[in-house]
Amino acid sequence: MAIDTTPTTTPAPVAAEPSAPRLSARDRLVLFVLCAAQFMVALDFSVLNVALPVLGADLGMSTSALQWAVTAFALPSGGFLLLFGRMGDLYGRRRLFLAGLALFGAASLLATLAWDPASFLAGRALQGLGAAAIVPTGMSLLTTTFPEGPARDRALGISGTLLSLGFTVGMVAGGVLTDLLSWRSTMGLLALFALVVLPLAPRLLPESRTPERPRLDVPGAVTVTGGLLSLIYALTTAAEHGFGRTDVLVALGAGLLLLAAFVAVESRSAAPLVSLPMLRRRTVAWGNLGGLVTFSMMSTVVFVLTLYLQEILHLSAFETGLVFGVQGVLSVVAGSYAPRVIGRFGARRTLVGSLAGQGALGLSLLALGEGGWSVVLATAAVSLASMCHLGAIISYGLTVTSGVPDEEQGLATGLVTSTQQVGITVGIPLLGVLATTATDLGSGVHTVLVLDAVIVLAAAVLVAVGLRANRAGGSGAVEAEPLRAR
Repeated sequence: MAIDTTPTTTPAPVAAEPSAPRLSARDRLVLFVLCAAQFMVALDFSVLNVALPVLGADLGMSTSALQWAVTAFALPSGGFLLLFGRMGDLYGRRRLFLAGLALFGAASLLATLAWDPASFLAGRALQGLGAAAIVPTGMSLLTTTFPEGPARDRALGISGTLLSLGFTVGMVAGGVLTDLLSWRSTMGLLALFALVVLPLAPRLLPESRTPERPRLDVPGAVTVTGGLLSLIYALTTAAEHGFGRTDVLVALGAGLLLLAAFVAVESRSAAPLVSLPMLRRRTVAWGNLGGLVTFSMMSTVVFVLTLYLQEILHLSAFETGLVFGVQGVLSVVAGSYAPRVIGRFGARRTLVGSLAGQGALGLSLLALGEGGWSVVLATAAVSLASMCHLGAIISYGLTVTSGVPDEEQGLATGLVTSTQQVGITVGIPLLGVLATTATDLGSGVHTVLVLDAVIVLAAAVLVAVGLRANRAGGSGAVEAEPLRAR
């Protein structure tokens, strides 16, 4: 059966040449609160990485147990995203956002004051649970507060920039804070962020929920949460120990079975957690594919370049952080210009072009050698690729949420953030392990870079074919027409 990808025939209004929309003082404060929370969560993904050896020595954690410092956060933050996104739709997005902020702040304080491995890992798990509430509800509040058009484009541009910047800043700040103070200061920084944002949020953020109050789809919640938890556990453990372990294979099989059961449950549910017709929208299906690829492949490039710079070129952790600091600065530049590019060329063209640019710049990294000039090449290529990556992040978020009614925004943004979390999680286990297990690290890094670039370029082609823009319009919106089988 063929897929009907004929564009809609209803012309969209032609927009004037876009200019940066002016936001009111209150809008800017709302944007500050939502973006600061997203930045805080992004920071948490990377701020602890450099500090892990010191943390392990201080708390008496073995090297093999250190992976749980990352996994304990990743499991709940990825596993509960869809459930909390839907709960926000039904019971109040602001309410759940505030609860997530409070939990995240308290958990960060617990991790800061941890006295043994158990208390530290409990703090990390609670941080992940708080993040799972903050991310989808924060994104839903952003998309329901700022209407479709230049204002939302700009808001998502700033949010996407800070998301990318938070990950990069975390890599640099983690090393600096650990060297100057201690590993505990990395967790204390997160508690401080929550302490600043939490008092402002109740006064500024409007409550938002669906007008109807259907029952929560409990069977769907159980199967999708269990499936995501199992899948993320399998992939994060495989990144450290490989896919040959029994627990990895069992968790991977259980995750796939539970996700298959979730699809079966949703097809029969009167009030599904995920609307299957929504997944058949061209914007949702192809937009999320682009998002999955850009996140997974960029995280892989950053991982293997970190190995390359330190193990082959023998840069220090601080010097490596400076390389990614340049990347962060150019990401900010990209975030400021991305809404203008989207306004001029449309979200679909921007997504396709950004993926193509990311893939092409990944190929340029194949010229890396062992000379000092390779530092310049690596810095330039990864920084420019990150600019393309930032454009893909913003345009895929706009693509997925365009045309989705307000009562389903939590569902759509839950899919966006789940794609983000799964993308960050799967790239390193699937490709990065080829570098870490190779006999020669240099050849392993080159193999990963080839595969990475090929996957991104293939995704650009698939998204270009699957997402045909509404040629009659120039506003930057993409159609939300569902996929139809003939």
